[in-house]
Amino acid sequence: MKSKKPAFAPVVVLGFTVSFMAFPLLAGPPTTPANIDVSRLSNNESEETIAVNPTNPNNIVIVTNVVVPAAGMFAAVSVDGGSTWTTRIIGNNDNLGAACCDPSLSFDEFGNLFLTYLFNIGNTVPVALSTDGGLTFNIIANIAKPASAKLQTSDERRGLFRFVDQPTIVAGKGEVWVVFNGGGPIVATGAPVTGLGEVGSFITPEVVAGTNNCTYGDVAIGPNGQVMQVCTLTESGQGGGKIYVNVDPDGLGPAGFADHSIFVVDTHVGGFDFIPAQPDRSIDAEPGLAWDRTGGPHNGRVYLVYTLEQKNESDNTDIYVRYSDDDGATWSAGARVNDDNTKNSQFLPKISLDPTTGNIAVIWYDARDDLGTGGAGDTEGIPNTDAQVWGAFSTDGGQTFTKNIQISAGTSNSHDAQNGIDYGDYSGLSFYGGIAHPAWSDNSNSTGNNPDGTLHQLDIYSASVPVRGR
Repeated sequence: MKSKKPAFAPVVVLGFTVSFMAFPLLAGPPTTPANIDVSRLSNNESEETIAVNPTNPNNIVIVTNVVVPAAGMFAAVSVDGGSTWTTRIIGNNDNLGAACCDPSLSFDEFGNLFLTYLFNIGNTVPVALSTDGGLTFNIIANIAKPASAKLQTSDERRGLFRFVDQPTIVAGKGEVWVVFNGGGPIVATGAPVTGLGEVGSFITPEVVAGTNNCTYGDVAIGPNGQVMQVCTLTESGQGGGKIYVNVDPDGLGPAGFADHSIFVVDTHVGGFDFIPAQPDRSIDAEPGLAWDRTGGPHNGRVYLVYTLEQKNESDNTDIYVRYSDDDGATWSAGARVNDDNTKNSQFLPKISLDPTTGNIAVIWYDARDDLGTGGAGDTEGIPNTDAQVWGAFSTDGGQTFTKNIQISAGTSNSHDAQNGIDYGDYSGLSFYGGIAHPAWSDNSNSTGNNPDGTLHQLDIYSASVPVRGR
């Protein structure tokens, strides 16, 4: 959730556990995968994170915001590859405290599932651990911002730590890392992991150099335990949006992040770029990382996904991927992922790498079918305001992408949700064993079981999307 917080407190509606069967696909072209309304809650859910357990790929977990007048987050667990889900509310002043929002999940190679999120009140970032596939969690750390005496000097100190926001967690290679926006710079910390439930202490949080007023980023772990952080310079405004990366070459070792960040690309998307399909919350470039640790032909290649506005304030935004084979020192040219011929908006991308193959998947919200002339992609006769979720795969190391796949069976309108944050700041994606598992916010009611009906509050949807060729 961006620092411009909405005037509501996300909290619990229900404290229940329920299992339900998958519902059949009711709408969409033949290539659209079967959609499942996972949450089926009254009111809004958004900003979803999803993770697949590499020790049991049938075990999939989703956690999202719950946008209602109390506290907590929605959690769902599947043990059959996403066909059925067990759901509950977590963080409603239970052992996870008073949870607010911005969840992020990551499984590691041991089957540990790490969760980070924000509290309703306070400037610490909790880290919770599940060793039973997401059925239960316990907080193992509360990450506090660094003491001011240890912060950088000069201009880097302006505006430090007004708040904490949008934490992201990633695990693997015997490490777990958390980064978050400290209200100015990006803060990073990590801990060693030696087995199931065996997590060491987090190292002293570090302010990443060159990230003052750099926000909405991601983190990835490389094949040698190195760590890369990415963020977008410019917290507010509708222009700019320069993407920078910074690398810690030895992860938990003594080196720390470099004393300068590396510029990658100017996206023309600021921290609050308002587009017709996201009119209340706006969008950012939402850069994301995926690092190949497979040992395959592209081992060591790190991928960066982001949103690029072709002309500033044109609302013609596209999804691009670049890659680096030298730990971020240099980057390839951008490959355009969306293959439409419109000037409509594509936004809030997510990238995931299949650790069994090295292939990558990308999803995003897409307004390509909303020309304002009616039809399946238009809900109210105004162009570029409605969106579907689309995706694509790359099987050649990010050089080319497959023909785009419409993933959501229906068409959603975020403003109709009346939640103040539209689709939120991000969507979810986890790719394993040749199957991509996206999670997204949807009020199309394409499955017919949203308790709020059609084009009202958002539910969390998911699907299983097998890798496809061109």
